[in-house]
Amino acid sequence: MTAETGIGARVTRKEDVRFITGRGRYTDDINGHGQLHAVFARSPYAHARIRSLNLAAARQAPGVAAVLTGEDLAAGGVGALPCGWMIHSRDGSPMKQPAHPALAQGTVRYVGEPYAVVIAASREQAQAAAELIDGDFEELPANVDTGSAQSFQPIHADIPNNLCYDWTLGDEAATDAAFAGAAHVVELDIVNNRLIPNAIEPRAALGDYDPGTDVLTLFTTSQNPHLARLVLSAFVGLAPEHKLRVVSPDVGGGFGSKIFIYSEETVCGWASKKLRRPVKWTADRSEAFLNDAHGRDHVTRARLALDADGRFLGLKVSTIANLGAYMSTFSSSIPTYLYGTLLAGQYTTPAIFVEVKAVFTNTTPVDAYRGAGRPEATFLLERIVETAARDLGMDPAALRRKNMVPRDAFPYATPVALVYDTGDYQACLDKALAMADYDGFPARREAARARGRLRGIGLSCYIEACGLAPSRLAGQLGAGVGLYESAEIRVNPTGNVTVFTGTHSHGQGHETTFAQVVSDRFGIPLDQVEVVHGDTAQGQFGLGTYGSRSLAVGGSALMKASDKVIAKGTRIAAYLLETTPDDIDFEGGVFRARGTNKTKTFGEIAFAAYVPHNYPLEELEPGLQETAFYDPQNFTYPAGTYVCEVEVDPETGGTEIVKFTAVDDFGQVINPMIVEGQVHGGIAQGIGQALLEACRYDRESGQLLSGSLMDYAMPRADDLVNFDLDVVRTDCTHNPLGVKGCGEAGAIGSPPAVINAITDAIGVRTLDMPATPLKVWTAMQAGNAAATGS
Repeated sequence: MTAETGIGARVTRKEDVRFITGRGRYTDDINGHGQLHAVFARSPYAHARIRSLNLAAARQAPGVAAVLTGEDLAAGGVGALPCGWMIHSRDGSPMKQPAHPALAQGTVRYVGEPYAVVIAASREQAQAAAELIDGDFEELPANVDTGSAQSFQPIHADIPNNLCYDWTLGDEAATDAAFAGAAHVVELDIVNNRLIPNAIEPRAALGDYDPGTDVLTLFTTSQNPHLARLVLSAFVGLAPEHKLRVVSPDVGGGFGSKIFIYSEETVCGWASKKLRRPVKWTADRSEAFLNDAHGRDHVTRARLALDADGRFLGLKVSTIANLGAYMSTFSSSIPTYLYGTLLAGQYTTPAIFVEVKAVFTNTTPVDAYRGAGRPEATFLLERIVETAARDLGMDPAALRRKNMVPRDAFPYATPVALVYDTGDYQACLDKALAMADYDGFPARREAARARGRLRGIGLSCYIEACGLAPSRLAGQLGAGVGLYESAEIRVNPTGNVTVFTGTHSHGQGHETTFAQVVSDRFGIPLDQVEVVHGDTAQGQFGLGTYGSRSLAVGGSALMKASDKVIAKGTRIAAYLLETTPDDIDFEGGVFRARGTNKTKTFGEIAFAAYVPHNYPLEELEPGLQETAFYDPQNFTYPAGTYVCEVEVDPETGGTEIVKFTAVDDFGQVINPMIVEGQVHGGIAQGIGQALLEACRYDRESGQLLSGSLMDYAMPRADDLVNFDLDVVRTDCTHNPLGVKGCGEAGAIGSPPAVINAITDAIGVRTLDMPATPLKVWTAMQAGNAAATGS
């Protein structure tokens, strides 16, 4: 280990060599001997009763091995796809969870829902046969609108008003009292637009059953293979856990959409067992649009109470959250504990009350998407704070600073159940304003006006809670699994190291970052550390990667395991150096007997651990291999300030981002280059939501209108600018690395900064995302009409 490769070094990613040379190994690259291919028949209707399915022609088509339906899966003992987090309504009743079969049984409830699968010798034969399925459907009324879902006829017969739960958090009486005594009340209606994930690699699955061992191996594009194995075994009934191996090889992006248990991997695994041959499926982009879990989709009314000096007194929020047609693996927790708990933001608002009504509609299920509840909370809060500043004629930065949690107030308990351990929000704001030349903005605005352009500036001060924790509390709040993480370190006899982690890397750079931690800890070269993940047969049980948890939770488990390795190495060194463990120091890869010049290198101790000639085996067993689990005491709380500057063409409504500044507090940064890459990607996704991306359904038919990249706009390089990034550092107080999550921050902080900048430029109060040229132009015309009284 050197200063160029240890903690804090800008190390080039080890894994990039195989990716940029085309040597990555993705699920679609894997093939089984004699494999078959699956193609799913999907509903053409948003809501319909299946009267009958004539499968005869499909079953007789060339190359077809089987045509299976939901009834076949049910008869084979395959259970419904579960939701893993129980939410209770304000009256204490449990959420209403409809059965979610892997293949629809009796009724289809969204366009694209699979109701049958054709398995054939080739994908082309399976596709041709699927088109021969003759389905007789009775089309039923469909609703795709979030706001009106409760007044629509039930999508599931046993769930009145399409209401899954009516959840609340906070002190309603105290919040009402705050509003009663307020000098100013600001109200805002906010829509958080539905998004489609669009990871660069589409989902895929390969079920490969071995009749000789009765073991089913499932290769799949999962962010958490261990959890997939648990759910598919314990709840879906695919195979006993010890007879099920789940492998997630290289995965090309996830953004949350690959956390969940889907129909396709379930069916491929079960069909492989039934047919005793490998069964493979890879989504095309149209299937990804239709079936990958969507994100966001909130309709909210927010009210902020302030005193005469601009101090926040209370916040009241009422949200309708769209769950889609069924619950997904973690969907219930996203608009509740990952949303309502973040509504304090960086501010000292003393009273907050939030109510969330989660509803079913005839749309694709909605679940976590990069940020998962935190972007929705931040957008709401930062939009209403910006609006309050304008309504009161105050500088938006000054209003924020006036209400921020003071530096000396940590740990700070919010009125919505969180305790922030550390932070310096004022420092982030000050640095961002300086980098953005906030004071010089009026001159830039005038210069733009002289060129016929409208220039605006917008702020966003975000906070994120990541690394869900602790397990015991999460269990009390309804989580179906623990939220700890595991690590195993195997020191080989020659001194190099293999690390097994329960997290999963699908673009985050774990193979580099985790290796840096171990290299730094043991004082060995970076290239002597190998990081292994994604195979339930190799590493011990872990919870995967989501919610910016990998380094804060998985890295902390790694630190605990490394402590155990060093502790055992210290005992071995004490025997070899003829002293006591208390008199051994370890630093820079060397064990040293204190007060002497006697030393042993890490490699020498590793070799001695496996060739134990010089220490008593009855006291110290051979080997140098340790495991650890880490259960966090609390979330980590990254925070920051983003400043966006835009210019708008008043003739067309077209918006150009001309400057974007981001200052984040991620605690200790292990690899600045990787962190900057994560922030860049997050900001790009946030700008995509703010300006371009919108999942649209036809309100009458329920058809997905934005079902391809021709209809769903995503950000390109020419939509962005070079981002100006910097950091403020306050270390997390409760994990051994002092780190905070960084993977989602950019997507959380950027959308409100962009919309605040546009509304500042064009002088309007409200503007829904995405701020397309048509929306911006229409808002300007409405604003001009109101100003002239016409």
